[in-house]
Amino acid sequence: MSRERILAAARAALGRTAPPDAAAIRAEAATLLAGPDRGRPPRTGTLTERFIERLTHPKVGGTVEQVAMLTDLPRAVRAYLSTNALPARIAVQPEPRLQALDWSGIATHDGVATDEILAVALADCGIAESGSLVFHSAPTSPTLFSFLPLHHIVALDTSKLLEWLEDYATAYTAAGQAQPRNVNIITGASGTTDIEGRLVRGAHGPGFLHVVLFGG
Repeated sequence: MSRERILAAARAALGRTAPPDAAAIRAEAATLLAGPDRGRPPRTGTLTERFIERLTHPKVGGTVEQVAMLTDLPRAVRAYLSTNALPARIAVQPEPRLQALDWSGIATHDGVATDEILAVALADCGIAESGSLVFHSAPTSPTLFSFLPLHHIVALDTSKLLEWLEDYATAYTAAGQAQPRNVNIITGASGTTDIEGRLVRGAHGPGFLHVVLFGG
């Protein structure tokens, strides 16, 4: 069946005899985009509080702590290692701001192995609606840092929190940034119940996600 016949059949099913003109399409699109808050859930608390609420929800499975500044991150990592009885050897994203921190007492490397126990990274932004983290790939932000370690500790500046998923696209466009080769929006720790209905962590990514919020 030709394209024209398929489209004609679709128009007939909709009770149309001809394609809508461009003005009608724009008007219909404007109607769909008008008043987006009508379809959104009510908001309570601050943006940071909403992000934490979603991130720590059992279905998302993340944990979180708040520190004053990015320079407090190594202390938070040391505490995490101690609490979880993990070796003091970690992968640190080759991001200059992370590499410049005081990691004394911890053996660090800037590559991530397939059997990496713990890696530390810096998120580009967070989305409060879903408790998600956004990562842009770059020479200083290798994509595998988000997928290979068993434990993923992510630093996030609270000033980079966005309310809704679509706010990310708007902010990215407005900033005029260069298009990254890869964008990953990650929501919570990896897990699956495909096998015997039992939760298995780390099925296709980190089994544990811990976010360290700083600033704000």
